[in-house]
Amino acid sequence: MEPLSEQNPLLKKIRRAAAHGGLTDDGCAIAEGIHLVEEAIAAGCEVKVILITTPDRRFPEAKLLSEKSFRSIAGTETPQGILALVKPRQSSTDAILRGQAALAVVLDGIQDPGNAGSILRAAEAFGATGAVFLKGSVNPFNPKCIRASAGSIFRLPVIQADDLTAFEGMTLYAAMPRAEKSADQADFVKPCAVVIGSEGRGVRESVAARAAAVRIPTSNVESLNAAVAAGVLFYEARRQRDAAHASEKKAAR
Repeated sequence: MEPLSEQNPLLKKIRRAAAHGGLTDDGCAIAEGIHLVEEAIAAGCEVKVILITTPDRRFPEAKLLSEKSFRSIAGTETPQGILALVKPRQSSTDAILRGQAALAVVLDGIQDPGNAGSILRAAEAFGATGAVFLKGSVNPFNPKCIRASAGSIFRLPVIQADDLTAFEGMTLYAAMPRAEKSADQADFVKPCAVVIGSEGRGVRESVAARAAAVRIPTSNVESLNAAVAAGVLFYEARRQRDAAHASEKKAAR
């Protein structure tokens, strides 16, 4: 198999998407590394093309690249020699916010792709129904965000929104370090969304005005990293929902 040249249009397309921190011109996400490629396939996403530096029987249709060419498109310091262009699954507001089990995470100005990806991973781990990236947040399909999500972005419904219009009538909780109410006093059992503000300024005033502020009790430090805060709040939501489910089962006996 003849390796693709460094001037191949496909490679130029990948470089352009990586530079812009989003999808390719034809709507594909960059999944780099064997784990992400396998996660995308397992999630049922459409894989448009796989690029590899070493022939692999698992991917007979993959296109071959020289290691030099691969390094020119890789986003990691120690590339694994495999990358795929993946069509993300289409998500909708209704899929994320409607229903009695609705539990969404709202990223309000989160700009660090590593934090954003880690938030998606925590949200999926504790049973969230999806994520909403408000205007001003990093692109959810930034390659660094995809890597930090460890594959969650291929399973968890994700949308981008300009504002909170879709949340009309829904309970929102905003993570704020000086809030009077602690997380365990919030009602995460009912349909709700958790707002995580930006690393620098926190939750915007216009968003905070629509939400109930909750804090995570801490010792010696005032606030937590955005991804850590999201993980703690979603753990509490999972704890409350599991307890409510157990009570319902006991009452039904």
